[in-house]
Amino acid sequence: MKLVVQVKLLPTSVQASALEATLRACNRAATYASRIAFARNLRDRNGLQREVYAELKAGFGLSAQPAVRVVKKVVDAYAAVRGRSRRVRGGGGSAVVFRPDAAQPFDDRCLSWRYDARTVSIWTVEGRLKGLRFACSPEQLKTLVQYRKGESDLVRRGGKWFLVATCDVPEPDAYAPVDWIGVDRGIVNLATTSDGSNFQGRRLGRCRRWQARKRAELQRKGTRSATRRLARHAGKEKRHATQLNHRISKEIVLVAQRTGRGIAVEELGGIRERVRPRRDQRGTFSSWPFHQLGQFLAYKAKRAGVPFLEVDAAYTSQRCPRCGHTERANRPGRDRFCCRRCGLAGPADVVAGVNVRDRARSAWVFVTAPALSP
Repeated sequence: MKLVVQVKLLPTSVQASALEATLRACNRAATYASRIAFARNLRDRNGLQREVYAELKAGFGLSAQPAVRVVKKVVDAYAAVRGRSRRVRGGGGSAVVFRPDAAQPFDDRCLSWRYDARTVSIWTVEGRLKGLRFACSPEQLKTLVQYRKGESDLVRRGGKWFLVATCDVPEPDAYAPVDWIGVDRGIVNLATTSDGSNFQGRRLGRCRRWQARKRAELQRKGTRSATRRLARHAGKEKRHATQLNHRISKEIVLVAQRTGRGIAVEELGGIRERVRPRRDQRGTFSSWPFHQLGQFLAYKAKRAGVPFLEVDAAYTSQRCPRCGHTERANRPGRDRFCCRRCGLAGPADVVAGVNVRDRARSAWVFVTAPALSP
């Protein structure tokens, strides 16, 4: 499986200046190549490279391999545009333009790693930078040493420099689960399992409300100092939600691995189109990280060899797991479930998690059942 490891670069002022000049030159070259590709309808890598390779080297100061990386970057960008245009009407109507500080890929010919010294050697328009230090955790370093393969992206974000490396980590074989852990995702409770474990979203909700108030105050002021503070706050809420989702998914996967069970979640694709929340809930609903938590559960389970399933989400919060009776009145409030037929009562999110678990049991039996002979 493909994983990415992000390490922080620690350049000196001279090294940072060289990295900035390199990023800007590569993105100017990419924008030029993009306009040629759009005007002449060139979408294949070899055809575009024949047209622009000499100009990229002579006019933008790129060496041979960085010029090749720029061409591939442009071709990949148009492939992404074609994918979007199938879903969004009018997509791909103009040439792709690259930001001056957009990420730039480097391969092993223009970037080499020295893991023992925690340094890299990287090509720049001002010459090769050797001994450029980086910082990462021991676990990240171990993953880089064992599994790094392919390109690494040079990224500048918030005035800081990063390298994002691709690692090809072998997948362990998933075991046959003895049972399943059903996970219900929500807003008040970020995740609730069929075991009764509850990960509340009140702390994240408070963080989001505080950030919204602070943004509004700073935007009303409109001063240069307020603008600088807005830039410092940018992404803070997203990083907080990401860290919380990492912690929740890691804990659920560890429990599943320790007990020999699989993990099942609701398939929530298209939920924003299917559900119409109240006006005061629209902002929270549209920006809540449902999908990210599901992604984290999926890849962490895959890396640990834990079986993972997505099941139908229809009526999981209204169906009684004991008698099967399904009715909206079974859920008289957000937190409570009470079956109108058999009287089963309990926390609504736990009941939804149990229904997800039961559907995973049925789906797993169907998947693993031997084919019937004619």
